[in-house]
Amino acid sequence: MRVLVAEDDDRLARTLNAALEAAGFVAEVESDGENAWFRGDTEIFDAVILDLGLPTIDGLTILKRWRKNMRTAPVLILTARGNWDERVEGIEAGADDYVAKPFRIEEVIARVRAIIRRASGFASSRVELGDLVLDTRSMQVTRDGVPVGLTPQEYRLVAYMAHQRGRVVSQLEITEHLYAQDFERESNSVEVLVGRVRKKLGNDFIKTRRGFGYLLGGEGA
Repeated sequence: MRVLVAEDDDRLARTLNAALEAAGFVAEVESDGENAWFRGDTEIFDAVILDLGLPTIDGLTILKRWRKNMRTAPVLILTARGNWDERVEGIEAGADDYVAKPFRIEEVIARVRAIIRRASGFASSRVELGDLVLDTRSMQVTRDGVPVGLTPQEYRLVAYMAHQRGRVVSQLEITEHLYAQDFERESNSVEVLVGRVRKKLGNDFIKTRRGFGYLLGGEGA
């Protein structure tokens, strides 16, 4: 899952980045409002953590522009402004949730998981995939109640595909949502990763649609 962190406080941005990475997300940090708006308008993110007090363009203006341009990524507003009227303004502008500083980092991570989950149509942190259960809170996959040993990257692939259930996902999209921009990887990294997941969860867990990409539990290769 790829999350844009638009935050100009360098220390807080580093803290959020580390916490998101530890929780299985790929975090991309922007401290400038103009850059954050452009990336959110031209790239696809699974969620955005948006500070209202950004330089060059404030967060509320950014959010309004995104929604006007039909950018639908779920947005969690993170700000020191805690007045109720500002919260209402943010929600009315299209935010999905709102956290006022100071906050516990665990709450922010939980809220990010929740807005991504709701955007994908899931009501619970437990996502059922046939006889498999993906628990996004514990970052664990079980089969008939027995944990399946997945590496962090294998878990990220399973979680992303689960949230895209019913849709063919291209190799490029998987690459963008599973790997940081500066991460060095081989050209066949996605194929190798999919192969490893199939060995652990079964060949039919992720189907190949040749020329298109991959489909979770799809019909026919």
